[in-house]
Amino acid sequence: MPLPRTINQNKSKQNSFSKKIALQMRWLRNHLGLTSSILINVLLVMGVIILLGVGFHFYQKSQQEISSEQAIHSQIAEELSKVELDLEQATASISALLEEDQYVRNEKLQAEITEIETVYDNAVESYEELLSLGGTVQQNQALYRQFSQTLAYLSERDYGKAAEVLTELDAEIAKRQVVVPTIAANVPAIQEAPSSGSRRQVVTTEFGTYQVDVIAADLNSTRVVVETASEGDCGDNCPVSSLADFISKSGGFAGINGPYFCPAEYPSCAGKTNSFDTLIMNRHKKYFNSDNNVYSTVPAVIFSGNSARFVGQSLEWGRDTGVDSVIAAQPMLLSGGQVRFTGDGDPKKGSVGSRSFIGTKGSTVYIGVVRGATVAEVSYVLQAMGLENALNLDSGGSTALYADGRYLAGPGRNTPFGIVLVRK
Repeated sequence: MPLPRTINQNKSKQNSFSKKIALQMRWLRNHLGLTSSILINVLLVMGVIILLGVGFHFYQKSQQEISSEQAIHSQIAEELSKVELDLEQATASISALLEEDQYVRNEKLQAEITEIETVYDNAVESYEELLSLGGTVQQNQALYRQFSQTLAYLSERDYGKAAEVLTELDAEIAKRQVVVPTIAANVPAIQEAPSSGSRRQVVTTEFGTYQVDVIAADLNSTRVVVETASEGDCGDNCPVSSLADFISKSGGFAGINGPYFCPAEYPSCAGKTNSFDTLIMNRHKKYFNSDNNVYSTVPAVIFSGNSARFVGQSLEWGRDTGVDSVIAAQPMLLSGGQVRFTGDGDPKKGSVGSRSFIGTKGSTVYIGVVRGATVAEVSYVLQAMGLENALNLDSGGSTALYADGRYLAGPGRNTPFGIVLVRK
């Protein structure tokens, strides 16, 4: 005898719900084995399913005794709803446990990643400081050996040991940086800057005594230009050349290295090697980084005719090509004869080394290198020499000063540009 239509519908609903349970169980199986709490919840779900089977068996047996189709439908619907609710609650509970466990795991993983990033960043900074010391690898062999040990620990994932060695390395680098270089013999102690030509002199300020190599030229008979290795903007793997080559191409008689750039040997410069971000107009009237608004607050000097204009921010200058050159560099050392930079907490600017500069007094332009000074100390040295305006240039391994066919400092690494003095 065929079952009543309502009972057939209920069987169909059971079959549909059984498929839903099977799908949810498949989801549960994919997440088993993570925590004991999850296993307990899975067992609870299985118990509920067993109860459903028993209830369904009871229904099959009792259907012969039940005459009301409406009563059968109500009974089964009530049981199905109860089991569905229990299963949903168990699933939600397991999901919450999974999320909680995942959060704990993510926190641990994030802490490990942060430790790796910190040690790696410190290693990069230490390596770049090591490069900026100057001298040969043989002269700094002990320091390079320490750095190699750091890399060995990093490869072994022993970040604690790597951090310890880096701390020791940084201390040794700091000792080398604070050692004031010996002033060469027979260098005259002269405070004021020369009116023309090149000179090596010793200048004294309240902070110490410094050796200065300086070149002076009259802007009435000299043009200041920038020679670049690239013909236009370059973001990575940019061409570079020596200062002597830049001077030769421009037909100049003297020159100095330009502003900061990103040397190829610096790990932090990966993806932007030998590039620079500040505003420059070269000898061919080509502006570089003209659309770079990030560094538009960097100071700049504009040379035109027999004068020079210093601006606190390069955004104050347009894109006039009628001038001789535009050079954005930082920080501003002097303005109107007053010291403008006394330090900003940057350890690189606060370290002792050879510092390049470009400045003016009246219609005379000065380029030069102050030995054994921080960037802030250079401000006071140039003020003592009587300069009125001055900008800091790149230093360390980039330091180069050239005049009359020879290097007075450097030659330093190859760079993407050079500042050149050309006779009119």
